[in-house]
Amino acid sequence: MSADSTPPAVPRAWAEERLALALEASGIAGAWDWDAETNLIHGDARACALHGMDPALGEEGAPGPALLVHVVQEDRPALDRALAATLAGRTALNIAYRVWPPGRDVTWVQLRGRVLRDEAGTATRLAGVALDISEQKSIEAALRDSDNRFRAIADTMPQAVWSTLANGYHDYFNRRWHELTGTREGETDGEAWSTLVHPQDQPLAWERWRDALSTGVPYEVEYRLRMADGSWRWFLARALPVRDARGRISRWFGTCTDIHDIRCLAEEREVLSHELSHRIKNIFSVISSLISLSARGYPEAVPFAEELRGRINALARAHDFASPHAANSHLPPGRTTLFHFLRDLLSAYAPASGQEERIVIEGEDQTFDDAAATPLALLFHELGTNAAKYGALSVPGGRVVISVVQMEDALMLRWRERGGPSLPGPPEREGFGTRLSMISIQGQLGGSITRLWPPEGLELEARLPSNALNRRTRQKP
Repeated sequence: MSADSTPPAVPRAWAEERLALALEASGIAGAWDWDAETNLIHGDARACALHGMDPALGEEGAPGPALLVHVVQEDRPALDRALAATLAGRTALNIAYRVWPPGRDVTWVQLRGRVLRDEAGTATRLAGVALDISEQKSIEAALRDSDNRFRAIADTMPQAVWSTLANGYHDYFNRRWHELTGTREGETDGEAWSTLVHPQDQPLAWERWRDALSTGVPYEVEYRLRMADGSWRWFLARALPVRDARGRISRWFGTCTDIHDIRCLAEEREVLSHELSHRIKNIFSVISSLISLSARGYPEAVPFAEELRGRINALARAHDFASPHAANSHLPPGRTTLFHFLRDLLSAYAPASGQEERIVIEGEDQTFDDAAATPLALLFHELGTNAAKYGALSVPGGRVVISVVQMEDALMLRWRERGGPSLPGPPEREGFGTRLSMISIQGQLGGSITRLWPPEGLELEARLPSNALNRRTRQKP
């Protein structure tokens, strides 16, 4: 064979045989062929089986009405129009229809074909394949049913429901969304939803949404939405990602829940709380003044009155931590940790400027809630008062070290005095303040207290449950 010669054409019979083998191996496709000269359709065994016909009829060739007799009646007109349009040269043949032979289930068939023409442009043959697409149609029907059920459920929910593509493009809002906002279907698709968010809330809403899209973390934010009547209402927006088998996000589903009334109630309660906090502080102040005035007429009661005033003031300072939002609170924002609390409570024993610290706080700082403030205030106020009277803080060189240690199953608060007067041993009797502080730690925080009196100074250890300082969180179900 010369270099410029072309290989011989593959014999037509061999090409058709290979095609037949490939179609047979697929298990879902059959071949068919319409001959214009005879006006007969030939079909292989698979094509005949899909149409509920005897394979012998397809091999011999038969007119279209004979081979398509089991096509569902409602689908036949569309099939005839498609065949006519293909032969007329207007479009390729590609149509799906149902076949329902007697005694069998309905089968969905996809018919595809191509017209072969002679030099004059006259159609000579129409050949193609018939595909069994019943499984595909079943899946499509199941998806439609699932989508219809989702929409039915979503449209009956009191919340606004929405979904987006993986990139965050909003492509669905339920009926409630449109009722609330007065928008039409499709009007808030894409990024248009954000135009309904209050201008002051848009930056935060976008920041949270972009963070969720980039990291996959759940989306949650509160913002105001413009209602159909032009008013603004607060909503809590939440969304979760849906992931495919590879863990990639395929969609986001979210809701917007009306929390306007809840926020209004919370604001009203906040106002009442501020007023109540102010009145409580006034009560502390009045009680402290009454104690001072009453003691003036009874000089012998002055020491007792001073102790009582100290405890009242400790409770007042604890109240500042229990209500840090109060307008008359002296605490700056964010000072709600245990270290800040102890420094503030014991500030009366702070050294003068330039002198060495007498109270050292070390260890792991802890956050705590308002429920833990009062027992802590009573305990450390009593320890500080006694140290100033009899212990390490009663002499210039004395020091106190407070250690906070977070263990796996407990929180340890340790008080250790050094440099004070030598201790002969435990006191002969316990004062009322000591008993009160111990009762508070045991009863309110569920802890226990151990005290030692070595000659070097008092050592106290309060062992609390690991979450004792966040009692409200612990009590949540």
